[in-house]
Amino acid sequence: MAALLELRGVHAGYGRLAVLHGVSIDVQAGELVAVLGPNGAGKSTLLRTISRFEATLSAGSVRFDGRDLAARTPEAIVRDGLLHVPEGRQLFAGLSVDDNLRLGGYTRPRAGLEQAVADTYARFPMLAERRSQEAFSLSGGEQQMLAIARALIARPRLLMLDEPSTGLAPQIVEGIFELVRDLKRAGTAVLLVEQNAYLTLKNADRAYVLENGSIALAGSAAELARDERVQAIYLGGAADEAGE
Repeated sequence: MAALLELRGVHAGYGRLAVLHGVSIDVQAGELVAVLGPNGAGKSTLLRTISRFEATLSAGSVRFDGRDLAARTPEAIVRDGLLHVPEGRQLFAGLSVDDNLRLGGYTRPRAGLEQAVADTYARFPMLAERRSQEAFSLSGGEQQMLAIARALIARPRLLMLDEPSTGLAPQIVEGIFELVRDLKRAGTAVLLVEQNAYLTLKNADRAYVLENGSIALAGSAAELARDERVQAIYLGGAADEAGE
């Protein structure tokens, strides 16, 4: 069965700065796939290359549902059902929660947008309580939920999340992972870049380890969780924080 997302031999970066070197990954429909790696490994660049957000593909191919994304505009990629929540959330800080959500639905027919917003408030009651607040006034956890909710308004078939738990309290992090689990159960594929290796491997189907712009390890999440190198480099701190 063809993968929903397929990268083959991807080289990418920013101008003359090469960051990714021959990266190949797959994500199947409804699958939760994680990308682990140290800071500077190229994880964010990987997602930016897929969504065509700032990073530039110089060689290789990126295909989503059989379509070559190199020939698609970022807006067309969103319409295809591939959504990217970048690190730092990229909210419209001076606009209200409600305005941010509605901007997330700009590719949807107007007739369905009102219901989509209502459904989102039902799913995220905290956002409903703050719908008139400007995004900058929200807490870090609330901003992250708004960023994810804004992406979900567009009904993604594959949602890419870049470091969604960074700087957040443990209970907020668990709420984000519960949301990711709900999305997976509902059939939405997720490509997750995340520093919390313990929770990530606990919830993912498969994972890749990216180091120096190349894939160093790949396999099922369970296999990588048992890998001595992964345990030594990535799981020690995360496991300790989780009380394991």
